[in-house]
Amino acid sequence: MTIDMSQFFQVFFDEAEELLAEKEKLLLAVDISSPDPEELNAIFRAAHSIKGGASTFGLNDMTEVTHILESLLDKIRKGEMALTAEHIEAFLVAKDVLKMQLDGHRLGTAVDQDAVADVRMLLQSLSQDYIPGTALVASFNVQKKKSPDILHYSRIFVVEFPKLPPADESAIVSELGLLGLTSKDEDIADRNVFRLETNETEDDIVAICSFILDPDDLKITVLKSDIKNSDSSQSEEDLGYGFFEPLESMFPPSVATDTVTVLHPNVRHDSTNANSSISESKLPIKKEIEKPFANQEASTIRVGIEKVDQIVNLIGELVITQAMLEQRTKDLDPILNEKMLSTVAHLTRNTRDLQEAVMSIRMMPMDYVFSRFPRMVRDLATKLGKKVEFVTYGASTELDKGLIERIVDPLTHLVRNSIDHGIEMPLLRTEAGKSVTGKLSLSAIHQGGNIVIEVSDDGGGLHREKILAKAKQNGLLVNDSMSDSEVWQLIFAPGFSTAEIVTDVSGRGVGMDVVKRNITAMGGVVDIRSGKGFGTTITISLPLTLAILDGMSVKVGDEIYILPLGFVMESLQPLAEDVKEISGKGRVIKVRDEYLPLIALFECFNIEPKFINPSEGIAVIVEVDGKKAALFVDDLVGQQQVVVKNIESNYKKIPGISGATILGDGGVSLILDVTALLRSAR
Repeated sequence: MTIDMSQFFQVFFDEAEELLAEKEKLLLAVDISSPDPEELNAIFRAAHSIKGGASTFGLNDMTEVTHILESLLDKIRKGEMALTAEHIEAFLVAKDVLKMQLDGHRLGTAVDQDAVADVRMLLQSLSQDYIPGTALVASFNVQKKKSPDILHYSRIFVVEFPKLPPADESAIVSELGLLGLTSKDEDIADRNVFRLETNETEDDIVAICSFILDPDDLKITVLKSDIKNSDSSQSEEDLGYGFFEPLESMFPPSVATDTVTVLHPNVRHDSTNANSSISESKLPIKKEIEKPFANQEASTIRVGIEKVDQIVNLIGELVITQAMLEQRTKDLDPILNEKMLSTVAHLTRNTRDLQEAVMSIRMMPMDYVFSRFPRMVRDLATKLGKKVEFVTYGASTELDKGLIERIVDPLTHLVRNSIDHGIEMPLLRTEAGKSVTGKLSLSAIHQGGNIVIEVSDDGGGLHREKILAKAKQNGLLVNDSMSDSEVWQLIFAPGFSTAEIVTDVSGRGVGMDVVKRNITAMGGVVDIRSGKGFGTTITISLPLTLAILDGMSVKVGDEIYILPLGFVMESLQPLAEDVKEISGKGRVIKVRDEYLPLIALFECFNIEPKFINPSEGIAVIVEVDGKKAALFVDDLVGQQQVVVKNIESNYKKIPGISGATILGDGGVSLILDVTALLRSAR
């Protein structure tokens, strides 16, 4: 049976990247002095699954690295070699090399062959520097279902398959060698015959060979089986060949219906050896294997993001159409058109439910972002000679995919800053009466329609006097009466840095201004809390999605604008005496003993207004980054949820406008960029 494997390349690329990320996460968490056997097995499974997939798709460079890697991991998990910090470092370097090779195949990026050769040499040297049996197997309780005595094998199989190219045959022998002791029997015609002594099951043999062979070409005969039913229920999940599961679904089952022997559906068996004891031992195995496959197929499906975006766009159009229907029917007689109005109301509810369901598809857990940082924190702390404990909270909190990809860079800079500028050197922490190890935490929680992300450290905190001095040196308008929160915001000024020396980590005065600009562009705000000697917490508040927002409709002349509700504090009709003119500075409005800039939208957009006098119109108080202003409009139309359309890609960038939407009457309404409006006012 010939299968075109090229169509499954993207599946392998995606799964391999996930396995590499999981492998790194496990390596960073493992306790070197007393490793958990399950963690060691999981790390081994990740390496083995990548090797199997790479071999299946002919990615030999990745296969060569993972083969050495899994051999070394196999010795460690079996207790033949003690795990050391040197191993962890080598495995992390191997992960980086495999990621580089993966990107090379997927994206066509350059691969540093010297780095590949170096890591292979490193892994080989570590693998050879051991003496079998000298490691203390009892120091970590190796798999409960396996005997630590590797010289005793409870099963003997004859494994037969067609003649293969030398490279593939060598790969098969290597794979079988991971399960036990292999020896080659006399070949039969055009087929290879191997004898395998092992403690594993027949299904494990099928699983490990399926990376290279079509299971239909595999024939397995049982020569010996000493394990009772209770001991033979080890399924593929124990070895966990991750990529095997989707691959197996490619092969159609071919179970014979005229026998009571229940064996692997894709393997031909010698019926003369299929005695009752084998049948009994295989019954629970089949049930265990089929169930996970069925569950996995039913619980997840991999869909391209472009398809999800297309559905989101179509739902947006449906929401607009539904709003149009609602607009057209609102003036109908409720008695004469009871059924029509009831149907429209039902459609409105269903549309809203459908919209929320589809938007949830785009939501991704923050773990997608958080999982990138443990390795970075470890490497950077080591480089700077600091000890840092990194913890995360709320990794399951969800955020729109479009935002989650854009928040990675700002968070990366904030985390690096906390390690470099925030957490002190061990000696300084000891002198301050602190633990030698600093704590850095990353958290995410939902608050209303927003997600709040915090980067917090227990370091030295921000130095008010140093920041003010640097700000004055840079020519910024500051004074000693500024509040702490105003002083902290100075670190976001372009070119601002208090670092005494420039390193490859920080000190060039770039980054923090970009962080704030990027977060503001996403409709978010940044806040800083700090106490000298007690640490710093930087809080980012973002809308859950930019595709749909709650807005307030305001009217200026004949035009209707949408004001994002998240910026709105209140609205009022000002008294004439509360509006003041400041020479050369424009007008301000007094709101509870506070004077706020008054921004007339008709002047910003050159519109003929209904009212010129602010006391005749409405002032909408908005707040961005702790700064308030009043927007002068003619009237408030109402509050509604709108579908955001990108106006820049379809027309051009308009100052003070962030997007557009379609109203229920079919007209186009522009969405105000409140941040830009306040910036221009200042």
